[in-house]
Amino acid sequence: MPPIPELEAIRKAQILEAGLKTIAERGCANVTMDDICRTAGLSKGGLAHYYRSKYELFKSVFQEFFDRIFQRGRDTMARVDTPLEKVLSFDWLYDVDNPDMAVGYPLLLDFMAISVHNADYREIFHDWIGNWVTLLSGALAEGIDRGDFTDLDPVATARTISAIYQGVAIRWYMDPSTHSTEWAITSFQNAIRRLLAPHMKTGTP
Repeated sequence: MPPIPELEAIRKAQILEAGLKTIAERGCANVTMDDICRTAGLSKGGLAHYYRSKYELFKSVFQEFFDRIFQRGRDTMARVDTPLEKVLSFDWLYDVDNPDMAVGYPLLLDFMAISVHNADYREIFHDWIGNWVTLLSGALAEGIDRGDFTDLDPVATARTISAIYQGVAIRWYMDPSTHSTEWAITSFQNAIRRLLAPHMKTGTP
């Protein structure tokens, strides 16, 4: 019997969800394919039909994570009106009650550690950062078109804004006792506003 596309998609989603949950809880170094099988409720043969190796599966898990977070960022930006509001719209990254964050930060930090010595993983990271830069630079370019910003390189500025978010996020997650959510939100907002201040038209909301 030929594969049924709908069932194939459901099974792959089931495996990726199991991978996200298991890696976030234990870390890549402590997760086996058997662990993924148990969490997904599949046999070894069922898992091997979709992913032949742990390496292949883990890359897909990380890609799924990055795609989800990026889509959430795009959706969040779409809900606000002005370019400045759009580049300041990522306070959800610092929500301790958000289940995506409980999974996302351990995955991200694990992934970054692996990427130091793995070119394939680093390429995924490069592409992910590129997507964020494209998203942020689009909002900045919109601000230039509206006359909100002047004399501004949207791509270079977007790279800096992306780095601000990432740096604050890692400090907030790794050392919450001295880096509160209030600190994180105030810090990224102030840093981005100061970065953009020389380029903002007076009265820009």
